[in-house]
Amino acid sequence: MSKVYIALQDNDESRYIVEAIAEDNPEATVIHMPAMIRIEMEGKLCVNRESVEEKMGRDWDIQELNINLITLGGNVEESDDCLNLYWNE
Repeated sequence: MSKVYIALQDNDESRYIVEAIAEDNPEATVIHMPAMIRIEMEGKLCVNRESVEEKMGRDWDIQELNINLITLGGNVEESDDCLNLYWNE
């Protein structure tokens, strides 16, 4: 099975997003690089709006992810409440 991944700019806002993703996806690997944080996982990776809101302490629209997004790998399934990355295998 191939890994899906998402990479975000390494800044204050992204750190909340990464923390939420890591808690919701405990098998995910978080890799800190210069100016970038990459999260990868076998199968499916979920970004949940509610989890990010809890970390940030404010309302958060899933579209705000694009502000800090560098790249991602996988098929994208998006709603108002979550973004899922997965490969069809």
